[in-house]
Amino acid sequence: MPKFAFRCAKVAARANASGGTSSRRPLGPLGVAAAAVVLSLLLTACGGGAAGNGDGKPVVLTTFTVLADVARNVAGDKLTVESITKAGAEIHGYEPTPGDIRKASKADLILDNGLNLEAWFGQFVEGLDVKHAVVSEGVEPMSISEDAYQGKPNPHAWMSPLNVQVYVDNMVKAFSELDPENAAAFKANGEAYKGELQAVQDQMTASLAAVPEPQRALVTCEGAFSYLARDAGLKELYIWAVNAEQQATPQQITRAIEYVRANKVPAVFCESTVSDAPMQQVVEATGTRFGGTLYVDSLSEADGPVPTYLDLIRHDADVITKALTGAGS
Repeated sequence: MPKFAFRCAKVAARANASGGTSSRRPLGPLGVAAAAVVLSLLLTACGGGAAGNGDGKPVVLTTFTVLADVARNVAGDKLTVESITKAGAEIHGYEPTPGDIRKASKADLILDNGLNLEAWFGQFVEGLDVKHAVVSEGVEPMSISEDAYQGKPNPHAWMSPLNVQVYVDNMVKAFSELDPENAAAFKANGEAYKGELQAVQDQMTASLAAVPEPQRALVTCEGAFSYLARDAGLKELYIWAVNAEQQATPQQITRAIEYVRANKVPAVFCESTVSDAPMQQVVEATGTRFGGTLYVDSLSEADGPVPTYLDLIRHDADVITKALTGAGS
């Protein structure tokens, strides 16, 4: 029996057994109905080809679009890479759909960021017999310094192209284990892409070095820029630590207002996946400028400003530099 078919048979059998009679207490009517729905989803998912696509290539599924773009650069034309979330989606509090489960059951490998980014991921893959790799493994995480997340790792490690070079190495390893015949191609693709990442890193730090010392403060909605700020030598202040909080408190907004006033911060920013309304309150209270929209958790559509990860880093560095130096006024 082919590998994928065997995997589907095992999962379906397990789901079917949970809805039937056993030594455990029988399920009630709602439990039986729920089991039937799960079994239906699994059987629908398993109805596709061995790799879930028509070209016979192994399928790699990532949790969000940034990882998918990096993975495509490593995979080249040897693998099919897809993202669970769409462009513009907020990753922290994402709620997987039945369609996502069907897609995941057809995958040969799932990549997640780790560092507590995808709080939903463990439950999402529970019961799926699919390999997965954590691409941030080996990155030295920065810690969140305040709020309810104090002491936990800041998950946005990809905001440093230096860290993404570690991501690439982990992808090369995972892809080579998945498809050993193309290991040399993955290695070559990875090394070439790491060269591009280093070039963007150097460009970013050189660009942000133009910001005068008194203006070297990065004030954002989410604390997602710790790695970028570290690389560029910027001080960082944010309204909330992680987007999962969803809404700014009056105390958080007041703290940002006081910081902007005390440090005469010339511009503030917010991310593309959340409302900038809290930061606009800071702008109104202090008279500073809204410097622009930054991208972190998601790429844009192909015709948008950041269709690739390299574009994302270039865009953010350019927006921050222009706003803090006054060049974008």
